[in-house]
Amino acid sequence: MKTFLHPTRHRVRRRLGALRTAATAALLALGSLTALVTATEPARADTLICDQYGSTTIQDRYVVQNNRWGTSATQCVTATATGFELTRADGSVPTNGAPKSYPSVYNGCHYTNCSPGTNLPMRIDAIGSAPSAISYGYVGGAVYNASYDIWLDPTPRTDGVNRTEIMIWFHRTGPVQPIGSPTGTATVGGRAWEVWTGSNGTNDVISFVAPSAISSWRFDVMDFVDQAVSRGLAGPSWYLTSIQAGFEPWQNGAGLRVDSFSSAVHAGGTGPTDPDPGTPATACRVTYTPNVWPGGFTTDVKVANTGSAPVDGWRVGFALPAGQSVTQAWNATVTPATGTVTATSTASNARIAPGGSQSFGFQGTYAGTFARPDRFTLNGTACAVG
Repeated sequence: MKTFLHPTRHRVRRRLGALRTAATAALLALGSLTALVTATEPARADTLICDQYGSTTIQDRYVVQNNRWGTSATQCVTATATGFELTRADGSVPTNGAPKSYPSVYNGCHYTNCSPGTNLPMRIDAIGSAPSAISYGYVGGAVYNASYDIWLDPTPRTDGVNRTEIMIWFHRTGPVQPIGSPTGTATVGGRAWEVWTGSNGTNDVISFVAPSAISSWRFDVMDFVDQAVSRGLAGPSWYLTSIQAGFEPWQNGAGLRVDSFSSAVHAGGTGPTDPDPGTPATACRVTYTPNVWPGGFTTDVKVANTGSAPVDGWRVGFALPAGQSVTQAWNATVTPATGTVTATSTASNARIAPGGSQSFGFQGTYAGTFARPDRFTLNGTACAVG
């Protein structure tokens, strides 16, 4: 096997073309009211993308991109409500060189195309946690890796090539390997990884390779960022600019899937936070009031605007504790049902005036001991809780 050196892969493309007592009868009745909104996205058609650099948004918070940067052969992705499928992947390229493409879904900014409501870029030392969850679907008869990418730069870059790339190889098939050479092993996020380091000529790369295929995982991106910092490949004052999950195919690849993807970045570190460029910072407080019975619960969530400017259109992000699942919601659309979720305002309650508040609620199930979410964001900005 030979080390491949590729030209910043999915970043080179623009240069080439362009939530961590029994229920009363009244509550149960409330659960059947038609005013309740199901905790899934409104029905929507899947979106087929065959344009070389075509993209679309999903869950009103992530971008799915085709990103066929390394081949002229046809490639198409179908964006679904929670991820995407590589539905056509013609052609092949040598396995000792760069891959054909990087079809992917991301939170953050990629060549000025920023995902809706993202709070990236954010300084590394201002980040408290960055919970993420990914579920992959693999195929046979192809050469590829399942690559989760984390991008870091000394500046709050929304365009161009970042200085350091962290790659997490969830799976690989065929005679392909990361950039550089193996430099040891590490335990990150409770898992063992083979570590590779190198450069592709334009940015440094550190890769964490799973010894066997991982189909799904819930983890904190900052565990990997901390590894890069401790190895001198980034600094605490650098910025996390983008979190991406997808595939690098060399040969074929049709049928590969990202079944679900979630990513959130919570402020709470020791350094200063930087709001999105051009977006005023939001002051907010979330009050979370649950009513719990064995195996189930309802909760009321009050979102208060403690700032001086109105909020027009709100999205409240939080991570449901493990074992919890949303079954229905009201006064907001809550998606997905598990993991890191987002509650999105309706047309009738989208504005939160200064000093005002809006409330939504949802019903759910849980396993084990009930717990409350401990962090909330409003349009990407961390809120006080209580």
